[in-house]
Amino acid sequence: MNLTVAVGEGDRPSLPSTSQAGPAPKRIVVAYGFWIFLLSDVVMFAALFAAYAVLATATAGGPKGAELFNQASVGIETACLLASSYTCGLMSLAVGSRRRGATYLTAALTFALGVAFLVFELSEFTGMIARGATPQRSAFLSAFFTLVGCHGLHVSAGLIWLSVMMAQVAVKGFRPTVERRLQCFSLFWHALDIIWVGLFTVVYLMGVRP
Repeated sequence: MNLTVAVGEGDRPSLPSTSQAGPAPKRIVVAYGFWIFLLSDVVMFAALFAAYAVLATATAGGPKGAELFNQASVGIETACLLASSYTCGLMSLAVGSRRRGATYLTAALTFALGVAFLVFELSEFTGMIARGATPQRSAFLSAFFTLVGCHGLHVSAGLIWLSVMMAQVAVKGFRPTVERRLQCFSLFWHALDIIWVGLFTVVYLMGVRP
């Protein structure tokens, strides 16, 4: 018995079209890659936090955090960085609405607050070193300078990045590539603020407990 059934053109299963196949848009690739970078940075800081937590009491008879940390100075330092996160958010809004003047202004405020943060941090480091609390003095101080110093280096890199981006805005305007880079910078800067909140809590608040 012949069971062959004729299939009409309308009954044939449609095959997926290959005309739209191809690589993902550049904005998706950039965003995905940058999120991977941020997550790798978080993993690195997590390792530094873990090392500090283990070595926080290994003072080797040297000064402890309660003897070294100036809470008033660290509080101002923290306020500067958190305020810079707010101005960075305003900069992102200005970029989205393509307001060049507002972009420059909020970027300048973000830069100034970031520099103020670094000035307070360097002042803290130099004061500690002048008192003999160098990284070689104890495991606690080695972990402290590594963790806090690594964050400071990230802030310094962010300020250089911001300066380069403002130069690109001045030369190229709000091109899609420039906007993507500014969005990546904004994510990076906010991530540094979140990391600092954890650092401030673990190092400076918990570190002065009796």
